Amino acid sequence: MQAALYERFAPKMYGVCLRYTSDQEEAQDILQEGFIKVFRNLEKFRQEGSFEGWIRRIVINTAIEHFRRRKHLQPVTEKEEAAIEATEESALDRLAEKDIIALVRQLSPGYRAVFNLYVIEGYGHKEIAEMLGISEGTSKSQLARAKAVLQRLVQTYLSERRTTLKSGS
Repeated sequence: MQAALYERFAPKMYGVCLRYTSDQEEAQDILQEGFIKVFRNLEKFRQEGSFEGWIRRIVINTAIEHFRRRKHLQPVTEKEEAAIEATEESALDRLAEKDIIALVRQLSPGYRAVFNLYVIEGYGHKEIAEMLGISEGTSKSQLARAKAVLQRLVQTYLSERRTTLKSGS
């Protein structure tokens, strides 16, 4: 039964793990640790909501625990936060999903964790702060910084792509 569950859900959950890390080996570690928790807690699934959603939640929480142990988040001053929040324009709309995922994976672990939890998983800053053991303001500033870094990564990516297209034609 465990092998069948793993075979069915591991590929999707591995994708979730990759969003929280820039390293495939680290993502594999989080996946394995997450499935160990799933198998140990199967009897706790209450048939409320989807089984896949329950597994996903365990995997996400495992990724969060992984980052809490490593303390990847950096506190930010209010002055830095205000400067970062001033740059809200986004070029992400011009990229394919796979390109965006590749760029998100380049973010520092702390930025990537907050970005994923807020933008992809839909958590609010208060929930993220509680999950990661940080303040709400730090969550907001980490997200703003992640967006600013992503914006620079996107601009660099698009610029390189334009150069490649020009030289190839």
